[in-house]
Amino acid sequence: MNDFDRSLQRLQEAELVRRSAMRWLAAFETALVSNSTTGIEALLHQDCHWRDVLAFTWHFTAIEGQDNVAARLVAEQGRAAAHGFHLPAGRRAPRKTNRVGRECIEAIFEFETVDGHGAGIMRLSPASAGGDDLKAWLISTTLQGLRGYEEKIGPNRPSGAAYSRNFGGDNWEDVRRKARAFDDREPAVIVVGGAQAGLSIAARLNQLGVDTLVVEKWPRIGDSWRKRYHSLALHNSTHVNHLPYLEFPPTFPTYIPKDMLGNWFEFYADAMEINCWTDTEFVGGSWDEAAKHWTVRLRGSDGTEHVMRPRHLVFANGVSSYPFVPELPGIDAFEGEVVHSEGFTSGAPWKGKKALVLGTGSSANDIALDLHSQGVDTTLIQRGSTTVVSINPSARLNEAVWDEGPPLEDCDLIVASATPSLIVKNYKRVAKRMLELDSELIEGLKRIGFKHDMGEDGTGHQMKYFRRGGGYNLDAGSSALMIKGEIGLLQYDRIDRFIAGGARLKDGSTVPADVLVLATGYYPQVELVRRALGEAMVERIGAVWGIGDDGELNNMYRRTPQQGLWFIAGGLAQCRINSKYLALQIKAIEEGLL
Repeated sequence: MNDFDRSLQRLQEAELVRRSAMRWLAAFETALVSNSTTGIEALLHQDCHWRDVLAFTWHFTAIEGQDNVAARLVAEQGRAAAHGFHLPAGRRAPRKTNRVGRECIEAIFEFETVDGHGAGIMRLSPASAGGDDLKAWLISTTLQGLRGYEEKIGPNRPSGAAYSRNFGGDNWEDVRRKARAFDDREPAVIVVGGAQAGLSIAARLNQLGVDTLVVEKWPRIGDSWRKRYHSLALHNSTHVNHLPYLEFPPTFPTYIPKDMLGNWFEFYADAMEINCWTDTEFVGGSWDEAAKHWTVRLRGSDGTEHVMRPRHLVFANGVSSYPFVPELPGIDAFEGEVVHSEGFTSGAPWKGKKALVLGTGSSANDIALDLHSQGVDTTLIQRGSTTVVSINPSARLNEAVWDEGPPLEDCDLIVASATPSLIVKNYKRVAKRMLELDSELIEGLKRIGFKHDMGEDGTGHQMKYFRRGGGYNLDAGSSALMIKGEIGLLQYDRIDRFIAGGARLKDGSTVPADVLVLATGYYPQVELVRRALGEAMVERIGAVWGIGDDGELNNMYRRTPQQGLWFIAGGLAQCRINSKYLALQIKAIEEGLL
């Protein structure tokens, strides 16, 4: 077969795949609009999954099982009035692929609802081995925009008439300066935190016409990254980490250094016209039930305070809040320096000296590498079992969807389509492969007494991140140095207490140290709520982050039990994807749709 014949065969196969997807989608819409539960059931596998993000349920909703999915779709259709299902031009064509170990036809579709327009994923496979009767084992439906309130991008971009060639009047800079000042109005939304989470949600809200103010305690946007340890770079690839609307330049390195990322955040805030008050701390706030707004206190570094009354308050301070400093026996007697990882910048001041690093997560290991590279005799202290994953190749496995190529919005839609149980199932498969790829490294660590695990249920580091925000190391080279003995390893349960010159072990020997770095993590985000909004609010809303009973992250990206209180956190990809859905909910409330 020559190249032309092979190309023709591929085109014919692609057309057959497209027609199969179109037939299923047409049958699905017919059954849905006629409220036919049995008709929908006939199109689904017994073990079907449906994940809805706002389109039908206005929540993050996961349903499993043929009967359950069909019944819920029909029940929600009465309000959603979904219609106009089609395979869109300009997006990924339907194709054969493998998802969660299952061969299927995967197709992106679009549709309309009473509220706006949506997009989703369907995955089809034969009802029986070798058959051509295709049924869905996954459907996702996500709200992408609100009708009449479309994002101000592309053909909807602003004309600029308010300041373009406005001779004698305000130019763009004048307009921006006045918008940032908020002298004549209250913001609809205050976002606390100006890193990836805060910038993502603010950019989304801006394009929906929701007046938003970001407050950042550091002097500059991006300082929350600039001020971290000297050698820090992102542990996942650039093509995964784009912010909404504006991708990184193609010249950026695969793993972006912290200062480059901080500078990009500052540029992004300016380019996206985000109203930011830097050097400004969120002091506290309270909800006015009668007036339906917050009363918020903001304090500048010069001591001046502002009281503002937004209708929405978004905490975008990250998964963690305040540094956690454990009680360590005898630590008051230690004559060396004690530094939390939050305040560690470089190992240079301790060149030629000895350091202990308490912790074996990613920050601890990166800090140990930094100390070691600066000529510091470094030992890691392990408190509990840790998941170790090589940045490349193993951690790259979690980027597989984005590695398939653009468009980015299609990759993000695929990621948003998975139900919690499918996420767990897939992470188990990926973690198993990671163990194979990293087997030599992990066996080497175990030989020196390192305590290693792959999560409580074999799901690896990703579910540890979602469940507890830590307990893993994306390894940048420290493990190999531990195995060689160039970086030391000490189990915490061997320590009796800390003394003036270091750590005294239970066998009576001493591990000397001039500095102790506490890479002991942070209080959960709910501690920020406790300090800023009070204990009663903590009791009202419950946990923030961690996996809830529904398999979703607690109180993240969605309405909480407290009206007008929202949370967004996570890595750059998480913030990019979920900021869309958080912004749509806020806009819908502002317009009386929700």
